[in-house]
Amino acid sequence: MQKKTISLLALAFLLQVVLPGGSWQAVAQSEKAAYPVMAPLNQYLMPDENSEIALARSAAPASISDGAEVMVLGRQGYTTAVKGTNGFVCIVERAWGAATDDRDCWNPKVRSPICFNPPAARTYLPIFLMKTKLVLAGKSKTEIVQAIASALHNRELPALEPGAVCYMMSKQQYLCDRDMSWHPHLMFFVPGNVVKNWGANLSGSPVMAADDPEEGVTIFLVWVDNWSDATPAPQGMH
Repeated sequence: MQKKTISLLALAFLLQVVLPGGSWQAVAQSEKAAYPVMAPLNQYLMPDENSEIALARSAAPASISDGAEVMVLGRQGYTTAVKGTNGFVCIVERAWGAATDDRDCWNPKVRSPICFNPPAARTYLPIFLMKTKLVLAGKSKTEIVQAIASALHNRELPALEPGAVCYMMSKQQYLCDRDMSWHPHLMFFVPGNVVKNWGANLSGSPVMAADDPEEGVTIFLVWVDNWSDATPAPQGMH
């Protein structure tokens, strides 16, 4: 991931922040052809709606996810399976949430439960939903990047609201082949490239971050101690 970008799922981001730049480039070069093209759509779909609903809700504590809207992936894109009451939206993101140059971009094993707070649901989730429709329409990676950039520039996608946050605390998450369940964490979305403003990625700082020029945001990532079911997460995970 030479561009050091993140996308919605932050799959590329997770790898970038835990590996030194040189090591990551070596890994990327050796593994970049692992998933060169999109697999048949059936491989990305879950066997039944109830399983996907349960997995999506595992992204956040029940106090949040029980009242959230839940969207599930079908052949035409994501649709609402459960109406919410608290403004949060939970989904299971697929591999194309990663940056387009990430080795796992078409990985059919990826299942990334994520729960967006109301500002993120209104103004960040639409990027991934649009990207999903483009993927299912058979658009190329180049076409997808161009379409998202155009939609952002022409304000066809909403401007990011302050306070946009998502929860990724599922014990069942499969983020990528290298870091399948990684670590429970929160992600904060901020417009522009503002990594330095948060003191992110510095020695001893608990905050990790990367600029995502494709989506015009910086994504800040902070580990939390427990999974969404309140069980403790192993310390020192990578």
